[in-house]
Amino acid sequence: MLKSTNANEAAAKITALVVDDSRINQSIHRKLLNNLGIENQVAGNGKEAVDVHCSGKQFDLILMDMDMPIMNGIEATRTLRAMGIRSTIAGVSSHSHRGEDVQEFVEAGLDDYQEKPLTSSKLVSILQKVNNN
Repeated sequence: MLKSTNANEAAAKITALVVDDSRINQSIHRKLLNNLGIENQVAGNGKEAVDVHCSGKQFDLILMDMDMPIMNGIEATRTLRAMGIRSTIAGVSSHSHRGEDVQEFVEAGLDDYQEKPLTSSKLVSILQKVNNN
């Protein structure tokens, strides 16, 4: 069996959903994913993320912000997990949050948590969890 040593080849089959209300963060996260050849889509809040999944779309990875209008990342993560969504969900949020908030986010069903700004090395760390699922 051949093993791919090229990160782009391994990532080429991965799909991702970026869930963030900030257009700047959406752009940064999409650029990082695009640089690795990962097909991706954007949702502006947690409700949009849930709606996308209700329409039948599935993703290998969901990058989920914590603070968003309409439905925050904690509630969206809980809802997605209750729907049986098994995607790798990585919380990506600013470090200004209190520890209890981050803990609640993780307990909602995250597979990983990274502080913003998301970097290539943080994304590669998250992708290793996707490949292990």
